[in-house]
Amino acid sequence: MPQVPLPQSLYPHLPLTALAPMQDVTNLWFMKVIAHYGSPDYFFTEYFRVNDTSRLNRSILAAITENNTGRPVFAQMIGESIPDLVRTAKELCNYNIAGVDLNMGCPAPRIYRKNVGGGLLLLPEKVDRILGELRQAVNNRPLTVKMRVGFENTDNFYKILDIINRHSIDLLSLHGRTVKDMYHGAVKYDLIAQAVRRVHCPVLANGNINSATTAVEVLSQTGAAGVMVGRWAIGNPWLFNQIRQALRREPIALVPLAEVRNYIDRLWQTPTAASMPERSRVGYLKMFLNYIALSVDTEGDFLRLMRHTSTEAELFNLCDRVLLTDFTKTLALAPSLSV
Repeated sequence: MPQVPLPQSLYPHLPLTALAPMQDVTNLWFMKVIAHYGSPDYFFTEYFRVNDTSRLNRSILAAITENNTGRPVFAQMIGESIPDLVRTAKELCNYNIAGVDLNMGCPAPRIYRKNVGGGLLLLPEKVDRILGELRQAVNNRPLTVKMRVGFENTDNFYKILDIINRHSIDLLSLHGRTVKDMYHGAVKYDLIAQAVRRVHCPVLANGNINSATTAVEVLSQTGAAGVMVGRWAIGNPWLFNQIRQALRREPIALVPLAEVRNYIDRLWQTPTAASMPERSRVGYLKMFLNYIALSVDTEGDFLRLMRHTSTEAELFNLCDRVLLTDFTKTLALAPSLSV
């Protein structure tokens, strides 16, 4: 069976890092922004929706065909129709992808209610059939899975891990919460550790990896082959380099808030910014600032004031006041989760 390719990394001896796929976030443009500050070893695309009338989404496909980050990109699919998943997987294998990834973890109700994403965790027999057919179809590229530890509980957890072994999956990205947990509550790193011991493929630990220190602790606790970082890479795009520094036992480089201000400017310059109404542009940037703010000040003042701005001028004036007043201040190494 195919093996996951070695990462095109300057640090191949270190545990792996990956940017988690996040719908409406991890597009080509955001991958390039992240790469400017320090690429992970792997990228994953937003999911390609698969059904009987689906075709490959051109904007998502661009994250593969126009990607110049120098890092491998996995193409993620979401769906439950076996013939259409097979068709789409074969189409994706015509492109320069690191592998095909099946989403079995999306916690959005509008998704799992269709028995796709996290909804598949309720249907282990269906998962068995899907992975069996995909394994036959994807025979010259890695076939990978991203999932959670269960839907509402972990009753099917070990059954699905055994299915993953049965079909020789090449990489498992495991979020240590259930679908119903969404992004709340403690991450069950103990279950990730059990998965590491049970499955035959490398496992990426996912869930609340919010700092380099946390990444090192999770790797030690789980024995995982690497970590997958999602939301917290939005707030700190330097995080992948900081994780590598921590793994090499080097001091973690502090990021001046003035550099954070430059990052916000870079986020602002989306390819579609010029054609978007001001209100939409402000709302889009606030999506990112919701995470950035948690590492800017522990009191939550920046977060509160940012959410009350309504124009570009108000938003950028606030950013200037907070981020460019004291050039000795730096971004926190971990976000404040109490604000």
